Amino acid sequence: MTAASPPAPPRAGPRPIDIALLASVFVVAACGLLYELAAGALASYVLGDSVLQFSTVIGTYLFAMGVGSWLSRYIDRQLPAHFLRIELLVALVGGALPATLFVANAYVPGAFRVLLYGLVLLVGTLVGLEIPLVMRILKRNVALKDLVSQVLTFDYLGALAVSLAFPLLLVPHLGLIRTGLVFGLMNAAVAVWALWLFRGELRRFGAHALACALVLAALVAGLFGAEQLTRFAEDKFYQDRIVLGSASPYQRIVVTHGRAGHRLYLNGNLQFAERDEYRYHEALVHPAMAAHGHPRRVAVLGGGDGMAVREVLRHPSVESITLVELDPEMTRLFGTHPTLRALNADALASPRLTIVNTDAFQWLQQGDERGDDPFDVIVVDFPDPTNFAIGKLYTHSFYALLGRRLAASGYAVVQTTSPLVARQSFWSVVTSIEAAGLRTAPYHAHVPSFGEWGFVIASRRPWRLPDALPPGLRYLTPATLPLLFDFPADMARVPAQVNRLSNQVLVHTYETEWGQVQP
Repeated sequence: MTAASPPAPPRAGPRPIDIALLASVFVVAACGLLYELAAGALASYVLGDSVLQFSTVIGTYLFAMGVGSWLSRYIDRQLPAHFLRIELLVALVGGALPATLFVANAYVPGAFRVLLYGLVLLVGTLVGLEIPLVMRILKRNVALKDLVSQVLTFDYLGALAVSLAFPLLLVPHLGLIRTGLVFGLMNAAVAVWALWLFRGELRRFGAHALACALVLAALVAGLFGAEQLTRFAEDKFYQDRIVLGSASPYQRIVVTHGRAGHRLYLNGNLQFAERDEYRYHEALVHPAMAAHGHPRRVAVLGGGDGMAVREVLRHPSVESITLVELDPEMTRLFGTHPTLRALNADALASPRLTIVNTDAFQWLQQGDERGDDPFDVIVVDFPDPTNFAIGKLYTHSFYALLGRRLAASGYAVVQTTSPLVARQSFWSVVTSIEAAGLRTAPYHAHVPSFGEWGFVIASRRPWRLPDALPPGLRYLTPATLPLLFDFPADMARVPAQVNRLSNQVLVHTYETEWGQVQP
């Protein structure tokens, strides 16, 4: 009869090295998700359609992580050394990802998409290698049950932290390039930590220490030169000198100055040029305002630059204006920066103006709860429907809400892209407004910076030509105003679908039509 085996000694508590590795999992997860979010944000800035870009970037990244996890099975020896090397590679490639894509977009725009997905695949594969290696190192001293729960807990906590910090703190205060480099430094710090924790196991300690020092030096140098790098890339992309650049949770705001004066770009898309913006804003505002005759309450949805508000203020009957702009950074910049205040004639400082920084769709929905009185005129000045987030503001549902906020004798006016370049898109907007039960009066104006541009007046009563226009206009006159409502054959109405929240056909139509004219 054999003697019974002695009872197993009680498991010791977690060692400091294990706690350090679990903490590194938190950092690794946070950094990995950050690079994924940065790639998605840059893709939406450059390529448009944020839903499509984030979806494809996230899908590619998760696939690459799976590949990395599968490849980890072939790493059998020197696990700490491999973990350290992978951390340095992630730090260098992931940290430099935003800067690399910024420069590529400015100098080799045709290669942007290939480089984007190539970097996402590379970073995702490296990140996919990290967690399995950490788990195999920890398995030496931690039971499998505890190991999986602890590693996944720290992994998810790191992802939660960065998903909240990215839009609320990191991008608005650091910008994408600095944010990438800061998180690259965090990955490099994990490598240095691993260098110290496993110093007794590393065969070539000196070589690993030198690699850590070089990666840290490169990332720190990039961090100090981030502002110059951003301007270097953007100066090339925008051609003109950049006088202001700011990142908000919603968009990249850039103002340039050149021969055509100041230009405003949102996510790389031109919004106005100083030399001819008056044509756009006069055409947007005055046909509806003057036709009403005596507007007192006016709402401006979008138009955080204050240009539309400037034109509304030309009408002395106006008693109150409500500006609904999603991005508070827009209204802050155009309300405080001396150059921008000069462009909008200090319109955002008017005592008749109330600024509301919120989503216009939600603001219209909540009108009954607030007990809002109807508006005499509503000016809708949103960017073009390049993605689903903006496309919802061009849907049948949005126009139905718009009609509820409009007085029985009131007019709304909507900017609606080019009826020449995007003919189907233009008439889709008209059809969607009519499907909401409103009458329409489509018209167009020539703005040299944009070409032929379209607008639609919506109302419950028929639109009529105004008897007079405000004094001091540079573009519109009573004689030329009727010509805006005449469409030549190549812009005449064509059958178009209603843009609904459930399908957002306008976004796809818009992308197709404008894609055909891109170089």
